[in-house]
Amino acid sequence: MKVVLCGPPQSGKSCLREGLKQVIHALNRKGQAPYPYFITACPDGEGSWFAETARRDINEAKRYKANYKSDFTWEFTKVRAEWVRNSTEPLTVVDVGGKIDDKNRLIMQYATHAVIISRDLNLVADWLDFCGELNLKVIAILESDLHGTEDKLESEFPILRGSIHGLKRGEDVSNRPMVNKLAEVLLRLI
Repeated sequence: MKVVLCGPPQSGKSCLREGLKQVIHALNRKGQAPYPYFITACPDGEGSWFAETARRDINEAKRYKANYKSDFTWEFTKVRAEWVRNSTEPLTVVDVGGKIDDKNRLIMQYATHAVIISRDLNLVADWLDFCGELNLKVIAILESDLHGTEDKLESEFPILRGSIHGLKRGEDVSNRPMVNKLAEVLLRLI
């Protein structure tokens, strides 16, 4: 299963990726989940190292991010698309950029499923259409509520729907109910 975390920019995709990574790795260590492979497929400079560094020193993380940030070139895109295409892990999670464009289309075409996360639910329809064009099964639609104080579960079937609060860089979100519910859904689908 190859799952894309997609949606508009500044919606918390990278924070969600990190929370999922922590939850699923912890379950993997207990023998309760397969090894998850996480791919950062956007050149925003926020690799999987960012969250851990930010928890230790946010200024250091910002400096590294500025150094690693690059242009979304076709060369970068083709390499990430090959990573997705060639992944043979039972669970691959791909964090893509926040634009509906040909570069994300190239990367996402090799995925099987999608999680749409958006800070504005009015922007979800375009992402649903994009995922539909790529024949991706949308398994979750999450509203990112930066200033909220709690997660809200609206429904689990046929699509996980709800909101997730406070996806802030450098914060541990692995204990959030929606992060754990999404991990549960992903593992159930494998």
